[in-house]
Order: sequence, then structure tokens, then C-alpha cells
Amino acid sequence: MSKKQPIVVSESIMMQSKIFTIQSQEITFSNGASVTYERLVSSTEGAVLIVPLLEDGTLLLIREYGAGVGRYELGFPKGKIDAGENWEQAALRESQEEIGFLPKKVKRLDSLSLAAGYMTHYTHIVLATELTPQVAIGDEPEPLEIVPWHLDDWKALLNELHFSEGRAYAALMLVLKETGRI
Repeated sequence: MSKKQPIVVSESIMMQSKIFTIQSQEITFSNGASVTYERLVSSTEGAVLIVPLLEDGTLLLIREYGAGVGRYELGFPKGKIDAGENWEQAALRESQEEIGFLPKKVKRLDSLSLAAGYMTHYTHIVLATELTPQVAIGDEPEPLEIVPWHLDDWKALLNELHFSEGRAYAALMLVLKETGRI
């Protein structure tokens, strides 16, 4: 059943930092209920998460420090879409910066919200294939460890303690579906 779109009565910025904007929204629903929501507003066009896949079925993961969880995480290359870029350009750039490979082919598998209840941010999940070595300087504070992992060993990857980010899980499932493994 389709519901009538709520009316946004007002919006205001509550707080602004270098990377976060917290916005307050007064919203009225079709039944007359009024609610104040707070949300994190993305200042960019979102982000890309790249699943680099070599011809032999090997994934190229990275191990990088995740300040949010306070430890090193195993996952896929990712980054924000810079001003003036689209998802494809960002995927090509981030691949070179984070794993030192330029994909000849990139395919967007899906676009995911992180937390639809309070964030405007979207991440585009991108499959990158036909990889050739090509390095670009990125903005990482330390060199990233590249961890090869064969796609056929995906169940073991799910059991890895530090492979825990929801976007990485979703990306893995999308690639398994795309390659006919599930």
C-alpha cells in the first residue's frame, strides 16, 4: 500500500563539523501527526565501495584502520565521490589510490543507504574487473595492506572477525549473485 508523502514543515542546521552536518526536520504526516527528526546530511554525492575482482576469481581486499570501531578492518576499497565526479570516475580513482590497479570495466551493482532513518548518505557498490597495475597518490594516512581472497572462499571471509562492515557484506553478496555463485 502506498502512503502519501509526509510534508517537511521546516529544516534547520543544528551542528556542523568538518565531516558531519546534523539537521533538524519538522515533519507532518498524512494522519496529522507532527514529529521532529534529526539526521546526518551528506555533503557529497555519496561514496563508492569497489569490489576488485581478478580474472582468476581473486578479490582484492584492504586492511585499514576504522576509527569508528577502533581497530583494523578487512574490507573493500572505498571513498567519497569528490565534487565534479560521478560514481564511475570515483571508482576508477579510488581503485588506483587504494589498491594500485586501474579497472578497465566497472559496473554499479546497487546503491545502498547506510541508515535510512537518520542519514542521507548512499554508497554505490561497484564491481571492478580487467585490472591493470596503475598507482595514484591517495589521502590515506598509512599504506593500506592488500589482502587477496578467492571468491570461492567467501564463507570463510564471512567468518573473519574483522570483516564486519555491513556495506562489505552487502557488496560480497551482490558479487556472489552477479557471478552466479549464489
